[in-house]
Amino acid sequence: MSAPSVDGFVHRFVPGGAGSAPTLLLLHGTGGNEDDLVPLGSMLDPAAPLLAPRGNVLEHGMPRFFRRIAEGVFDVEDLKRRTLELADFVAAAAARYGFDPARVVAVGYSNGANIAASLLLLRPGALAGAILMRPMVPFEPEGAVAPTLAGVPVLIAAGRLDPVARPEQAAHLEQLLRERGAEVSLHWAEAGHGLERAEIEVARAWLKARADGLHRPPAPPFNEPSASPEASSSSTGSPG
Repeated sequence: MSAPSVDGFVHRFVPGGAGSAPTLLLLHGTGGNEDDLVPLGSMLDPAAPLLAPRGNVLEHGMPRFFRRIAEGVFDVEDLKRRTLELADFVAAAAARYGFDPARVVAVGYSNGANIAASLLLLRPGALAGAILMRPMVPFEPEGAVAPTLAGVPVLIAAGRLDPVARPEQAAHLEQLLRERGAEVSLHWAEAGHGLERAEIEVARAWLKARADGLHRPPAPPFNEPSASPEASSSSTGSPG
């Protein structure tokens, strides 16, 4: 089997500054691209290396990270495949660009947050932490709950008025991640699907408080997911 290639995704890599900041894996929303979240990543940690791939799926010409069968319904097989491809891409990018693969934090918005959540559940060893902005539950894991995410910090930024990633989805995702041992912080904003500046400040402070201790957990066995609905996702600040 050939080694995974970093060229499987159109992407942008921004080297970090001095120090040992974790690498931020920036995952855009539907209709975004590899440039969308770079300013956000720089705001969260100006010294962090930034890895920003573009989703390989097009939906009516808009990039996404995985397909939907119809509005509100995942293509679960595609979700599984794309999630594992993303994990392989991160490993290949670490080899090419020289960042520590054990200190990668996903920063995802909407559709990007959904595949980041899927990455946590399917390949926990790929991430040392995650900031999930307006996520949903990517799928309902099957089988016995195991603490595969023990000690992994996760911040969920949810909007109480969000018609896309509804509040109950954020609360359920928090429960699923906690059951697997993750240390989850759930931040509520009186907002819809778009992000507010105050939430970025919360995420920046959250990351700064945890950056020195970020290291990925041991990789667990692969768990087969089952289907689950998803509402549409968007690039930063734009619903749908």
